[in-house]
Order: sequence, then structure tokens, then C-alpha cells
Amino acid sequence: MFNLDKQVGTTALIHCDNMTQQLRIEVRLPEGHWSGDVSRSLPGEVFRIEETMPLGKGRGTARLSSSSDILSELSSHNGVDEVRDLGNFRYEVDIAPGGGGYIRPIREVGVIPKSPFTVRDGWVDWTIECSAEKGRSLVNRLREQKIPYRIISTRSTKSRMLTARQRIVYDIAMIEGYWDTPRRITLTSLAKLLGVSKSTLSVQLHKIESVIINSFSEYVRRNSP
Repeated sequence: MFNLDKQVGTTALIHCDNMTQQLRIEVRLPEGHWSGDVSRSLPGEVFRIEETMPLGKGRGTARLSSSSDILSELSSHNGVDEVRDLGNFRYEVDIAPGGGGYIRPIREVGVIPKSPFTVRDGWVDWTIECSAEKGRSLVNRLREQKIPYRIISTRSTKSRMLTARQRIVYDIAMIEGYWDTPRRITLTSLAKLLGVSKSTLSVQLHKIESVIINSFSEYVRRNSP
């Protein structure tokens, strides 16, 4: 029997500006930005920017995909020098000088959004890993430069997913095959093994499942049809 009431350790939560955080933010791309303008002309389309290579003076290259043929819209934009059709609605574009790479606040703060990211109706959805200080600086610059933005979520990438107590329950449930198919141990038997009531364990397992599912929700969406 495992005694879950035994203290297994103490975690002190310390505020630290240098702690890495993951910031997910939607930003309205300015007029003249190639992907912002093209997506605004096709409001129902979602562009997936798979790779981007910014160069100097607003130039660069990008590889993107869409759900329909957007070759003519890309080719006709002044901010695009050349488009290469890669097939299956995938394209590689050479961005003209001033055609739109990363917007000014991103360059000023010195952060790099993770790829891939999406653009829809002029809004880019970026996930950025940076210090809390840089995250605040980016938001302040967007506000100062009157660039519309929406913060979707922020979370520390250094924080623990489960508490020490939840980790014990999780490990034992995994070892005993509670989440196996078919299940190798019942809730009643697992509760007896852990020395807690069935109702208490049910609540603990629900909290553990909720934390894990929410933590990996974006990964599931990106990698599922």
C-alpha cells in the first residue's frame, strides 16, 4: 500500500523574469504585407506557413500551403517577386524588398516565432518561446505601434505538469495498466493499492487526465486530420 499522505517534497514557486514562457499571440499583419493582404482577399482560406527565411530590408523566402489554388493571388501581389508551384496547393515564394517578413516589433525584441504557423484573414497565429521580460516587451511594442493583437495563451515551459502527489498516482496507474486497453486494473483495485477511497482516486485521475489533455491539445489538433 502506498501512503499518499506522506510528504514527498516541497516545491517553492518563485517569480523570475528570466523564466522561459510560451506565448501564443494573434497579430494583425499590416497593409502591404504579402501574406496579410493575400489572406484578406481570401478570408475563408487558412495559410500554413511551413518555413520562412527572413533576409535584409524586408526580403526573404517562405514556403506555405493552402486548401485551394492561390497561385494567381500570390503572383499578383507587389510584395512577391516570384512564386514556385510545388504541387498539392504548396508554394514557395520570394518576398520582394518591403514585401513583409517579420513585423517590426518582432525584430526589435529579437524573438523568433515557431514554425509552422498559420495566417487567416490578415491575422497571423504565432507561438513564441521567450523570457517573460521579452514577452512583455513585445506586447508593449505592439500596443505602442497600434498593431492589433490578441493574446491566446501564456504558460511557463519550466513549470511542472503534475504535482508530486499526482505524479505518484500517474506512475502507479501507468505501471499497473489502468489506461491500457483492455484495462489491467480496476479503479477499485487501484484505489486499494494506493490506500485511498475510490471517489478520491477518481477525482485525482480526472485532474491528471485534464492536465495532460489540455497540455497536448494543440499538438493533437496540428497532427490530426
